[in-house]
Amino acid sequence: MSTRHGTALVTGASSGIGAAYAGRLASHGWDTVLVARRGQRLDDLAQRLREGTGTVVETLVADLSEPGDLARVTRRAAAGDDIGFLLNNAGINGYGPFAGLEPELMTKILDLNVLAVTALTRAAVPGMLERGRGTLVNVASQLAFAGALPPHPLPERAVYGGTKGYVVTFTRTLAAELAGTPLRIQVLCPGLTATEFHRSRGDEPVPGRNQSVHEDGGMPVDQVVDASLAALDTGEVVCVPGLEDPAPVDSLAEAELAIRTAARRGGS
Repeated sequence: MSTRHGTALVTGASSGIGAAYAGRLASHGWDTVLVARRGQRLDDLAQRLREGTGTVVETLVADLSEPGDLARVTRRAAAGDDIGFLLNNAGINGYGPFAGLEPELMTKILDLNVLAVTALTRAAVPGMLERGRGTLVNVASQLAFAGALPPHPLPERAVYGGTKGYVVTFTRTLAAELAGTPLRIQVLCPGLTATEFHRSRGDEPVPGRNQSVHEDGGMPVDQVVDASLAALDTGEVVCVPGLEDPAPVDSLAEAELAIRTAARRGGS
């Protein structure tokens, strides 16, 4: 990571990957804008970062599935010339049978996992391009690649998996569009991670002032952050923590090209 001071905007910063990533960025000298629904947790994290790193920390209490809150955070992402790192980490799962998924929760998943990611990226990227530097990390999931796999032991996840598939395609396509610019762009696809993510479907945040870990366990969050930062240094667009051999990701791109080539031949 560069030691150049700038400001990083981190969504979903009240726990898990977002909190750990914010801490790591602050330790590298980044000022931070912390965004999440749980104000007390944000205040606690902000105090720790200020005391431990001496960086400037701003908190924005916001539910990014709410239009007014999203507009407020989007304005912050676009304002001024200080946002040099955007981590779109906020997300909810809404796991469960599709036919029984509450319409309100389905809309919330789409608004948070798709609309907020897109809007905040659109707000931050033009300024990064103008300044000639910037980093974008969008957090997806390994479940983005699990569409054909049945549930059990995987969760019932049609909407969640679909939204994370969008994040993968959106980020990869944007990275291709901006190839040759100074921007670093990554989609981070963690698998099961030792956070509290599975303790709530997302309609309400997990209560309590202290972070917890769901019973399913998973990869420690620090290892997920390590993998992401290492992939940024090597220019990998798709980061799958724990995947040591990049061949599957390379094969994905090759399969996409083969499908498009065959489709063009069939239409000629």
